[in-house]
Amino acid sequence: MSMQSAHWRMGRAAGQTLSSRARGLLRAPAAAAALVLAGCTSMVPEYQRPAAPVASSFPFDTAGASSATAAADIGWQQFFQDDRLKRLISLALQNNRDLRVAVLNIEQARAQLQIKSADELPTVNVGATGSRLPAKAGGSTYTAGFSVTGYELDFFGRVRSLSQAAQAQLLGTAEARKTVHISLVASVASTYLGLLADDELLRVARDTLDSRAESLKLTKLRFDQGVSSELDYRQAESLTQGARVALAQTTRQRALDENALVLLLGQPLPADAAAALPAGLPLTAQGLLDNLPAGVPSELLTRRPDVRQAEQQLLATNANIGAARAAFFPRISLTGSVGSASNALSGLFGSGSFGWTFAPQLILPIFDAGRNQANLDATQVGRDIATAQYEKAIQSAFREVADGLASRATLGEQLRAQTAQTNAYETLLRLTDLRYRNGAANYFEVLDAQRSVFAARQAVVQLQLQQAQNLVSLYKVLGGGWKDATTAP
Repeated sequence: MSMQSAHWRMGRAAGQTLSSRARGLLRAPAAAAALVLAGCTSMVPEYQRPAAPVASSFPFDTAGASSATAAADIGWQQFFQDDRLKRLISLALQNNRDLRVAVLNIEQARAQLQIKSADELPTVNVGATGSRLPAKAGGSTYTAGFSVTGYELDFFGRVRSLSQAAQAQLLGTAEARKTVHISLVASVASTYLGLLADDELLRVARDTLDSRAESLKLTKLRFDQGVSSELDYRQAESLTQGARVALAQTTRQRALDENALVLLLGQPLPADAAAALPAGLPLTAQGLLDNLPAGVPSELLTRRPDVRQAEQQLLATNANIGAARAAFFPRISLTGSVGSASNALSGLFGSGSFGWTFAPQLILPIFDAGRNQANLDATQVGRDIATAQYEKAIQSAFREVADGLASRATLGEQLRAQTAQTNAYETLLRLTDLRYRNGAANYFEVLDAQRSVFAARQAVVQLQLQQAQNLVSLYKVLGGGWKDATTAP
């Protein structure tokens, strides 16, 4: 006779009907389990947030204790003033595939948490079995009912620790989604600003090419009339072709930047962009906030989702240590069933067929060839790695903010000096060209002045772009870009 059949027969002998005594027996295991669960302990080490391994203040923080609103509290719709840019950001938030993957990762992590949480409660199954054997071997046996198989009484918190680790992973994944969101907003803005700069550089290149082409015509005419040498003519021709090269390079760069923007948007640009998108603002009229306060480095712990994600990863590894510690202690599991049993299929649900089984199991590890210790060592090393990654996330965040502040403090002065230098070069070009026309200067001086003006004009546009992109980057690294008109605090 099988052990299962013996249990069922024992249940039938205990009582032919579902009496009050039988109900009490059924409630006893559940009550015992509740008492055990109420006394569960946790092996998870007490968590202490590591100290931030950075300086207590940021260099070049000219805002200081400014009362201006923190970047993390400014929605991107308020930070950006260009309606065309805001429309592009909205399209990217709707269609970008990286952001879509980040959202799906949250759903996957939530499902994983549900799996771990389900292990904290018993799984109840319903089933039926039947076996037909010769009479001398015990005859036929049929059973049907509810069963719980291998439910672990989490006396030492192993299952709960794994659930806590999964919950931390879920929260970390949610923070990762915010990081992708912030990065996407900043990337769209920086790429858009790059396109505006490309357009301005194209204008400078076309104006320069037109000017040099006109100068080449005059030089050719002077050469044909014997007034100037072939050297002057070839130098003018070389400079004109140089402008064509610059125009081709800038045209290509604009196409590449537009392709990058399309990838960020997750869809092609509207076919009729002028009709589908609002009018944009020039590069120099974006109106970006330039007085964002940096605050103190410790505030990065709450402003930066990537730092919060790293801390959740640290919490997950800390919880895994609790599960690894619990593996050294006895593991108690329960297997039981309640239902009907009979030697004949026709009598399976008849009077007197009720039966139940209850089979607790205790497993105490004695010898595992060092498996549990190695697992504990691995989880502790994992926590040390997560701690170092958390500290590195803080240091990286500090460096990014410090870089942004240093650039904000110096780019403005550099742009003013570059603009003044460009104005001086333009004046020099006019004077040199006038002297050349009056025979007081050679053509080489004119060509040199033209080269200087062209390079200086390009440098001004590039610095304007750097300054605008730096403000966007500083907004991002200070935790801005997550909130919008529809985002809850």
